[in-house]
Amino acid sequence: MSQQAHDNPFGLMPHDELGAVYTHRDESALYEIVSRRPRAAEQPNRSFVGNVVSRSRLRWSAIFLFFIVGLFFLRAGWLQVVHGNSFRLLADANRTRTHILPAQRGVITDMHSVVLAHNTPSFTLVARIAELPEGSLEREAVLTTAARITGGDTTMFVQMVNDAKATGDVALLIDVPYERALAFAVIDNTLQGVDLVLHERRAYVSNNIPSLSHVLGYTGVINVDEYAREKKNGYMPYERIGKQGIEAEYESLLRGTYGKEIIEVDSLGRYLRTIAKESPVNGEQLTLSIDARLQAYVEFVLAGRLRGTEASRAAVVAMDPRNGEIRALVSWPGYDANLFAAGISEDAYKALLEDPNDPLFPRAYAGKYPSGSTIKPVYAAAALSEGIITPSTSFLSTGGLQIGNRFFPDWRPGGHGVTNVYHAIADSVNTFFYTIGGGYDTFQGLGIDRLMSWAKTFGFGTPSGLDIPGEADGFLPSKEAKEAEKGEPWYIGDTYNVSIGQGDFLVTPVQIARATAVFANGGTLVTPHLVLGDDAESSIILTSDVTTVVRDAMRQTVTNGSATSMQSVPVPVAGKTGTAQWSKSAPPHSWFMGFAPFDDPTLVISVIIENGGNQALAIPVSREILTWYFSQE
Repeated sequence: MSQQAHDNPFGLMPHDELGAVYTHRDESALYEIVSRRPRAAEQPNRSFVGNVVSRSRLRWSAIFLFFIVGLFFLRAGWLQVVHGNSFRLLADANRTRTHILPAQRGVITDMHSVVLAHNTPSFTLVARIAELPEGSLEREAVLTTAARITGGDTTMFVQMVNDAKATGDVALLIDVPYERALAFAVIDNTLQGVDLVLHERRAYVSNNIPSLSHVLGYTGVINVDEYAREKKNGYMPYERIGKQGIEAEYESLLRGTYGKEIIEVDSLGRYLRTIAKESPVNGEQLTLSIDARLQAYVEFVLAGRLRGTEASRAAVVAMDPRNGEIRALVSWPGYDANLFAAGISEDAYKALLEDPNDPLFPRAYAGKYPSGSTIKPVYAAAALSEGIITPSTSFLSTGGLQIGNRFFPDWRPGGHGVTNVYHAIADSVNTFFYTIGGGYDTFQGLGIDRLMSWAKTFGFGTPSGLDIPGEADGFLPSKEAKEAEKGEPWYIGDTYNVSIGQGDFLVTPVQIARATAVFANGGTLVTPHLVLGDDAESSIILTSDVTTVVRDAMRQTVTNGSATSMQSVPVPVAGKTGTAQWSKSAPPHSWFMGFAPFDDPTLVISVIIENGGNQALAIPVSREILTWYFSQE
């Protein structure tokens, strides 16, 4: 090959355009030749971008581009990192539904395993707002179908759904009849956003033992205020909650722990499969210290003894003095708690409210009454403990005490003669207690402050600790209280009245039973309670010497005092009678408090018959109750 061929491989002349390109390696010129365009050098007005756009404009363009890209990254981070969980939950909510699984409420029994409260099936029609069709017409069609099958009202259903302020659940109809619930179950899966939820309704033995309603209380559908308070604890806006009594006091124990089920649904909200399930934990069975047979028998005695008399209201408390377990807690008359559990009608509720005997009032633990002479053993124990008297200290009763122009009488005209603490308690001698309470002549009594201090020691003036809502505290009078309320000074006559259980001193039947137990068990103040086996607080408040004196005096009440008819009881009884003046125009209340058997007490009883004082009705009522109780195996 010639040198020329080597230098010019295309076989062109050196001055050829292509040859020039090859020789000078000018690639920009090559571009112009191939594109049939003139050379740049021959076009003085043509140049590159870098020569047209300023560097400042390029820099700002780059910054703007970087800013836009940065916004995209920030937005992506905001959605995926900051709110990632929220959007993930929202996405899951579109494909899953969480349904609450109710727990069975615990059964309540008495000490002998007699069932006092149990569960019966109940169906609730529930609208799940978030799952209902969005269109108003479609939503109304679903609610119309549900109302037609369950016997509900379409207009009411639509209104309830429209009024719902959240996307939770709304109870459209409670206690759907079984037959209608069965019919609804057939088409349940075809109705979007409406479910039939199986719940339970309480059934009580109070249809046969109405006084147990004051003990057990009842459950009812949770109201707005209760739901706002309990929502954090997992309550649904349509479930039942304990309203009163044991049902309310032990709500968390009886309710149990609700479970939940997470299901997957399609775009129409229809069930596909269960993703996860947490089973509920049923509520605990609650065993009360109540003896249902005794409770029923007390009602039987009251109904019989009060028939044909001026009295129609009463309260009876029976308690084990050794540990404070309540055996019977009767407020008479009672009512049937099943009325409230089923949803009481307006007329039925109005009738209960307007009943002059006030059957809804739990007078056994919420009623406040003058104690009458049942307080005298407490004041005798106080005087013995303070050393102002001894078992042999005596005063002469001539029919009463004259202070200035006022006379404070004994109940027996002419008086009781020479009286010591035994005779004073057994025969309820007022003069003795006037003297140890307020003093007389040269004898210095306890005075109102020490009387009330000892009353407080025995548990008066404060709730006893009974495990039930609504217990009253009674009232302890004082100089300061009288001055503040009546604008009057305290007189010696006020102290005398309090010394015999009259005046402003007020107690509950449960408090009287608790104080009686102190003498029955040897000096220990126990805490009354309704749940069997609970460890209740107790404290020793009297010495055995003082307790023995008062016990023996209370025994003499039955052997030769104001309650000799109690000798017919199969076991030895000790006690104290009482008559409480409360009105100038109405009969006084009748009291009896006592314990048996005397040597080893297992039962304390406290009985008050409102307006039964003229016939001393508390004594025969107590006698019949104790006779039956200690006649059982």
